[in-house]
Amino acid sequence: MFIRGRAALVGAVAGATVLTTAAVPASAADPAPATVATTGVYGLDFAGGLLVTAEQSASGDRMVFDRRVSADAVSVGARESRAFAGTYANGAHLRTVPCDNGGCVDLMASGHGDVGVVFVDGDGDGAGTEGVQFRAPDNSYHGTGAHVPAGTARIVDTTGRAYVVNGGSPAKQQAAMYPGYTSTATPIVRTPGAASVWGTTLWAATTATGALTATDLETKKVVENAATGAPCVIKEVRAVGRWVYWNCGTTGAAGVYDRTAKKSFTVPSGPALVGDGYLVRHDRSAGELLLTDFHTGKAAAPRVIAALPAGKTADQRRLTWAVDRFGGDIAYLDAAQNIHIVPSGVPAQPLAKIASDVGDPYMDIKGVNGLPAWNSTWQFNRPVSWTYTVKDWTGRTVRTLKGGDGTEADVNWDGLTDAGGYTGNGRHTWTLTATAEDGTGKYTATGSISVGGGEPGFHDQGTYSNGDLVTLNSSGGLTIQFGGPGGVPDGKKSGSGWPAGTVAVPFADTGSDRCAELLVRMPNGELRQYTGRCGRSGYTPGSAHTVIGGGWQQYDVLTSPGDLNGDGRADLVARQKSTGDIYFYARVAGGKFAPKLRINTDWRTYAQLTGAGDITGDGIPDLLGHDRNGGLWRYDGLGNGRFAARVKVFTDWGRSYNTMVGVGDLNGDGRNDIVVRDSAGKLFRNNGNGKGSFGARTQIATGWQTYKGIF
Repeated sequence: MFIRGRAALVGAVAGATVLTTAAVPASAADPAPATVATTGVYGLDFAGGLLVTAEQSASGDRMVFDRRVSADAVSVGARESRAFAGTYANGAHLRTVPCDNGGCVDLMASGHGDVGVVFVDGDGDGAGTEGVQFRAPDNSYHGTGAHVPAGTARIVDTTGRAYVVNGGSPAKQQAAMYPGYTSTATPIVRTPGAASVWGTTLWAATTATGALTATDLETKKVVENAATGAPCVIKEVRAVGRWVYWNCGTTGAAGVYDRTAKKSFTVPSGPALVGDGYLVRHDRSAGELLLTDFHTGKAAAPRVIAALPAGKTADQRRLTWAVDRFGGDIAYLDAAQNIHIVPSGVPAQPLAKIASDVGDPYMDIKGVNGLPAWNSTWQFNRPVSWTYTVKDWTGRTVRTLKGGDGTEADVNWDGLTDAGGYTGNGRHTWTLTATAEDGTGKYTATGSISVGGGEPGFHDQGTYSNGDLVTLNSSGGLTIQFGGPGGVPDGKKSGSGWPAGTVAVPFADTGSDRCAELLVRMPNGELRQYTGRCGRSGYTPGSAHTVIGGGWQQYDVLTSPGDLNGDGRADLVARQKSTGDIYFYARVAGGKFAPKLRINTDWRTYAQLTGAGDITGDGIPDLLGHDRNGGLWRYDGLGNGRFAARVKVFTDWGRSYNTMVGVGDLNGDGRNDIVVRDSAGKLFRNNGNGKGSFGARTQIATGWQTYKGIF
C-alpha cells in the first residue's frame, strides 16, 4: 500500500480548515497542497490524477478544461481545453444542472483521460433529445447509442472504457464498454437501479434486500455475488477494487462491503463519494467536508478535511467537490472560486491492472484500414508511467515506447524500429512495465507477436524471417521451399514452365512493398528481376518482371550476400566461368546495377561459392567458398564492396557436398546458417554461431538429388 500525498492534511489553505492525520506526520518542510485560482467553476470532477472543470476561457466562452495533478498533490499542470461548453448556433449544448453558480455542466471523469457529458441536440432532426458522450483529450468522443428524450439521460458511473448510463422513456439502464482495439462487447440492458463499474465489472443491485451481483461486461457472466447485509434494496453503489460502497438512499443506512472479508461494515450516511479506502461526505449543517477512513476493514471516526459552506444546492457532488477514486485525492471549490487539492492521507490498495485489451499475437505491419499494426491498452487502479519494449527473435530491442500521466497504458506500435525503419518479419516479444506514479508498485506483462509485412530477412522469399530455399526440378518447376521454425523446409509455392539451365538468385526487396525480389538468369544469359511475392504464390516465366540485361551466361556463380558497400541496397557477386575472376555488381537506383568491378582473380579452386549474409556479427555480409579439396573458407565483407583475405573455417568439411547455399537464419535463432546437399541427395543444415563458424551438421531432408538446382 502507499499513502497518497506526502504533505497530506498539513497546515491551512485559504478558505479551508485542514487537520493533520496520524498516517502522515506533519513536517514544516512539507510543501503545501496545490491551490488553483479560477474566475469561476461550473462543474468539476477528479479521476486518475486529472482535474476536470467547466470554466470561462480567455475569450469568454465556457469550456471544459483539464489539469494534471501530481501524485503528491503539490503541483498542478497547465489548463488544457477539452470541449466547448457553451451553446452552439443551432441551440445544441452540454446539459447543465442547478448549482450555486447558476448552472453547472454535469461532468464525470473516467480515470483514463476521458470525461462524460450529456449532449443536447439543437435544431433539426432529434432537436431537444440528448445522449451521453465520453470526450477524449482531442475532443473526439464515443457515444452510447441513440439519443433519448430530454431530461432522461444520466451517467451513473464510468471507469476507463466501461460505463453505466440511464435514459429513455420508459427508462432503461445500459452497461457497456465503448469500442476497444480487439473487441466490442454488446451492452447489458436492464431496468435502472444502483450500479457501478470497476474495470470490466458491473456491480449492480438486485431486487433482493442487500444483494449485489458482479457481472463481467465482456463475457456477460456473473463472477461474484455479495450479500452486503444492507437493510434495503440498495439504492446507490460505488466500487473501488476491494471496496464496494452501498447505501439505502442519501439519508438511509450506508456501508462498505469488503470483498476480501466477505462482509460489510457501517459508514456514515449522507451524499458521499468514495475514494480508495475512504469516503468523503459534505456535512452542510456544519459546513465541512468529512473523511471516513476504512482502509483497515472498519470505519474510523470521521475527520474534517476542509471547510465547505452549505451553499444553496442540496447535493454538491461534482459541483463544488469531487473525489479521485483512483488512489487519489479530494478537490473542492471555495467561495473565492479557488480549487484546493487535499491529499487523503489514506493508504491505497497495491497497484493492479483492472482491465486490458491486448492485441493479437500476430500483426501485419502493412495494417488494416490504415490502422497501426498492433494496439493494446491496460487500465490501472492508480496513475502510472509505463515503458513498452519490443525485441526481435535475436533478442535485440527494436522499439521502446513510453507514456504516463494517467491510469492507462495505451500502446500503439506501428512496426517501426527506434531508428525509423521497419522491423523484420518473424517472432517478436514485448514487455510492458508500468510503475505507480509515486514509485510504490510495479506491474509487468509480456507476450509475443508474429510479425508480417516487415522487412524480409536475408534469403527470405516469404513473410517470416526464416531463410528459404529455391529449387528447380527436371520438369521445369521452380519452387520456393519455405524455412520453418524447426530449421527444416516447411511448406512451398511452385511455378512451372522454367527451362533447363535456369539459375535463381534470392535477392532483397528493391522497392517499398517489403517483398524480396527474385533474380533469374535464363539459359540465354538474360538476367531478369521478378517482383517479390511475399510467399503468396510461386513464380512462372511470365510473372511480373523487368529485364536487367543480357550476357550473364558468362558467369557460373551468381550470388547475393547482401549490402556489400553500405549504401542500403543489396548487391551481387559473380564468378566468370572462363577465368574464375570475381566481380562485384553494386545495385543502384532505378533497378539497375553499376558497371562490374573486378575484386579478385582466379577463384576456380572453389567448387561452390555462396553469399552467406552477415555470419561474423559485424553487420557486413560475408562470402563462403568450398574448395575442391573439401575445405571451407570465409571471406569477411569490408563494407566497400570488397572482401578481406580468406580465413579457413574447416579443413575437411565435406568432399561429397555438391551444393552449398547461404540460406540465412533457417532455425530462427538470429544467426545465419548454411545448407548443403551431398551426392546421395541428403540435405543438411549447419547452424551459424554468429562468430564466423558453424556447428555440426543436422540432416533435414532426403531425396533432394531430384533437383537440378538449389539456390
